[in-house]
Amino acid sequence: MMRPLATFVSLLLFLTALPAKDKKKDPGQIGNRDVGKGINFYSLEREIALGRQLSEEVQRQAKLVTDPIVTEYINRIGQNLVRNSDARVPFSFQIVQSDELNAFALPGGFIYVNSGLIKLAETEAELAGAMAHEVAHVAARHITRQATRNQIANLATIPLMVWGGWTGYAVRQGAGVGIPLTFLTFSRGFEAEADFLGLQYMYAAGYDPTASIEIFEKLMSLERTKPGAIAKVFSTHPMNADRIRNTQKEIQEILPSKPEYVVDTSAYNEVRLRLLALENQRKNEKQDENRPRLRKAPGAAPSGSEDEDGRPTIRRRDWVD
Repeated sequence: MMRPLATFVSLLLFLTALPAKDKKKDPGQIGNRDVGKGINFYSLEREIALGRQLSEEVQRQAKLVTDPIVTEYINRIGQNLVRNSDARVPFSFQIVQSDELNAFALPGGFIYVNSGLIKLAETEAELAGAMAHEVAHVAARHITRQATRNQIANLATIPLMVWGGWTGYAVRQGAGVGIPLTFLTFSRGFEAEADFLGLQYMYAAGYDPTASIEIFEKLMSLERTKPGAIAKVFSTHPMNADRIRNTQKEIQEILPSKPEYVVDTSAYNEVRLRLLALENQRKNEKQDENRPRLRKAPGAAPSGSEDEDGRPTIRRRDWVD
């Protein structure tokens, strides 16, 4: 009578001794796991308020793309990623007019994507990979957790996490304020986690996860051939072979294969071409403004006149002997 009970107890002890499955490695658990847990002095409400304050500062200093067709489509990509993430805050996505390859996230769900990155991403899945990385930074509450680790009390000195580094580093270079090395050291782990979570988010949203490798490879190539095109903050966390190998390993180990993925769409290609056209138009208008123009002195007699259709005509002068 005691043997079955002893067997049951032994089995129960064996099962409880097994390590629990890490939910972070299970994309099927997205939304049911707390990826942002850890010591944090900031409530979600305070984090959102901080992000709103910093976002207002960005909008005062940066030139944003305001075309409704382009901005709405990029926001649609972002919101699809958010719905398939662990995030617990509302998000907004805006585009900065800049050829510099960069994207950055502010606390509380305020994300900015440079137009240069959209032009680099040839497919929607490539851009989604970059944006998913930023969504992951917010979902895991990396910015305020980083601030808590370093006991930063002054909101003005909180660094802003970017894809590959710190946007605060670039902003403060001009102001003569540096970022302590401890921030960059701590952020290495957060950067790897953002790679890891962002990969799952784009996968859950239906995108081909290998597209994140493709955008990594493009950035690696540009770092070698045109280093000035890459945001300086990327030098802290370069798109190197190790990140690509880790991403390939994670795709194989934690992402079950699907019969089909979204790689590209005709709508994305149209939006990308529209953005290129808008930027070319803006550059041409700027060139026109900088061209030298002839100005007449006040009260100067005209050297000619204009006929009714606005064309200049030569006026003949009568000479008297």
